[in-house]
Amino acid sequence: MATPSQADISAEIAEINADYHRTGVEESQPRLNYPPYRSSLLRYPTNALHPVDPEAIELSAPCFGDRDVDALESDLTIQHSGEPIGERILVTGRVVDGAGRPVRSQLVEIWQANACGRYIHKRDQHPAPLDPNFTGFGRCLTDDDGVYRFTTIKPGPYPWRNHDNAWRPAHIHFSLFGTDFAQRMITQMYFPADPLFPFDPIFQSINDQKARERLVAAYDHDVSVTEWATGYRWNIVLTGATSTPMES
Repeated sequence: MATPSQADISAEIAEINADYHRTGVEESQPRLNYPPYRSSLLRYPTNALHPVDPEAIELSAPCFGDRDVDALESDLTIQHSGEPIGERILVTGRVVDGAGRPVRSQLVEIWQANACGRYIHKRDQHPAPLDPNFTGFGRCLTDDDGVYRFTTIKPGPYPWRNHDNAWRPAHIHFSLFGTDFAQRMITQMYFPADPLFPFDPIFQSINDQKARERLVAAYDHDVSVTEWATGYRWNIVLTGATSTPMES
């Protein structure tokens, strides 16, 4: 089977989007089976889910508490002997429920590519340099107002093999835990005005434009620090009509 071109993928995206608008039914979450995203069929459960006992899960799954997360873990630029290459950025926001109430002591984890769009992973072998001073992983706990804050490097876009000449927009992966290990939620944060948005089937798997926009951080000059870093603000809403789209 021939590898689809970007034109093929874009045509599929346009057809699905037109069908979506004809139905008039709002979809604020990603479609689990989204044909332009070729491997989506392999990434979601096709059988009925099994309920689990959260307390039983905790007997063998990882656990965490306030003492397990060091404040320095939220700064991805100080984890090695030298400074990483790239644009230093601050990313902050609030984690709230559907009523706008803060979600306190929430474990927030992030992982990302480096400034050249390369992950430290054996399967990422595209010809972009690794940065010996950047691992691309951090975590923190939200404060009493639900605020999280990370210092990191702005990631670069990277190629992937969904179709010919496929590129992912720059993004940061976010993971949030609820009150137990079985309540993990995963999503992605993007940057404003990325020209790759229209071409990316993962971003476009959310058919509603307003919902897609909820994944895009806003540049915030009040978050930026003089001669140090630019700042972005991105709030995460866990429930309700304006909830943040989640992968799981």
